[in-house]
Amino acid sequence: MAALALAGCSTTPTTTDLITVDRAQGSQENIASLSAVIQSNPNDPEGYNVRGSAYGRAGDFQRALADFNRAIQINPQFYQAYANRALAYRNLGKPVEAANDYNRALQINPSYDVAYIGRGNIYRQAGRNNEAFNDFNRAIELETTDGRAWHNRGLIYQLRGQHAQAIEDFSRAISLSPSSPEPYNGRGISYVALNDDENAFADFNRAIELNDKLAESWANQALVYERRGDRARAYKSYSHAVRLDPNYKPAKDGAARTRASS
Repeated sequence: MAALALAGCSTTPTTTDLITVDRAQGSQENIASLSAVIQSNPNDPEGYNVRGSAYGRAGDFQRALADFNRAIQINPQFYQAYANRALAYRNLGKPVEAANDYNRALQINPSYDVAYIGRGNIYRQAGRNNEAFNDFNRAIELETTDGRAWHNRGLIYQLRGQHAQAIEDFSRAISLSPSSPEPYNGRGISYVALNDDENAFADFNRAIELNDKLAESWANQALVYERRGDRARAYKSYSHAVRLDPNYKPAKDGAARTRASS
């Protein structure tokens, strides 16, 4: 079971700062309203920044980029627009351009916590964990109220095997973002590593309650069932995770291990 626990201690390398598509934000009515504001004051960069954010929420990242470009053209010191454009670049799979924009935002405002968190996520996904850790630390030192800083620093503590520190960070993230399932999954994985299956199981179940469409949560729940020797329930949860995400390897591997008990 020790090997099984270690196999499960690989929180998905997802990020929590990509834009969540919300088509309502890009509705014809909403965009028309924002466009009217811009037409009434075409030299106000804030109007373009707001409409760019709406386009981004609607999944129209090219129009979002155009608006952020215009906002920056009007006001080259508009650090929030640089950070927003960075986020659009990230959603388009352009981390280098995103990192450059986060760097520019921080040159203008070295106390902008959002840019540290965004850049830290780029570093973390590139495997540059020490630099990522420093960025999340800096955001926390700036007293950010964004739970992602603690969640992402917790992921790095987890990778380093510092599970007690990871649990503290995930708990702080939960206090700031109680409706987000990701820090519950993260904390649960560290509880598993410390052989605290009871608390791990509670966290994974809470993650499922918050969002029952995440394959990671179901696979994590299955891991605890498997560690308890309840292979039938483990297979059921692993299988559900596979249905949600056929490419999620921990779920596929777990289903293969427990299939004979179904």
